[in-house]
Amino acid sequence: MKILALDSSGLTASVAVVEEDILVGEYTINYKKTHSQTLLPMLDQVSKEIELDLNTVDYIAVAAGPGSFTGLRIGSATAKGLGLALKKPLVHIPTVDALAYQFYGTDKNICPLMDARRNQVYTGMYSFKGEEFVTLKEQCAVSIEEILEEVNKQGKETVFLGDGVPVYLEKIKELVKVPFLLAPAHRSRQSAGAVAVLAQQYVKMGKIETAAEHMPDYLRLSQAERERLEKEKEA
Repeated sequence: MKILALDSSGLTASVAVVEEDILVGEYTINYKKTHSQTLLPMLDQVSKEIELDLNTVDYIAVAAGPGSFTGLRIGSATAKGLGLALKKPLVHIPTVDALAYQFYGTDKNICPLMDARRNQVYTGMYSFKGEEFVTLKEQCAVSIEEILEEVNKQGKETVFLGDGVPVYLEKIKELVKVPFLLAPAHRSRQSAGAVAVLAQQYVKMGKIETAAEHMPDYLRLSQAERERLEKEKEA
């Protein structure tokens, strides 16, 4: 099974190819460029370096949200375009799940934090029971206080990761009552490699979709939509 994976859900852009149990190639950038500038050139570079014929890919996996609205649209549009052109099925991977999956095998709880602005985070809670990936709290958009309260309720040492960690670090230090760790740099942001490996599990469970069916998971309204609704209420 050969899977091409894309993740442009946050500040990080990442492209990876996994074949069976080998990460054949991964290209990840976390810099001040828009994903519309980086994602396709990254895919082209990876393809050249590993001599990838895109027609040999079995599935196209994409981090489908939540995350940056613009980033999600770029990633989903790229995946849909490839799926339609190559006639390949898509694998719709929740962004927060893929972040957590990077800590495969840990005996600690895992709590990704993506900064969603307005004192909110895209988050969830996960753990591993042996090889089983367990969802303790499904990905959601909540206040930082709410998810940290849930961390305390779980009562178990927790690993925090994601771009929301530096934003809310003081809150974490102030409110978290259980032992916790902060992910190191090489495991603290999105990875298309993790998207691809998690997609392998989804494929085995039959959780695939067509390119035409694919839609991102935004979890909340965009700023433009919120402002429109507020104006309609005022009117």
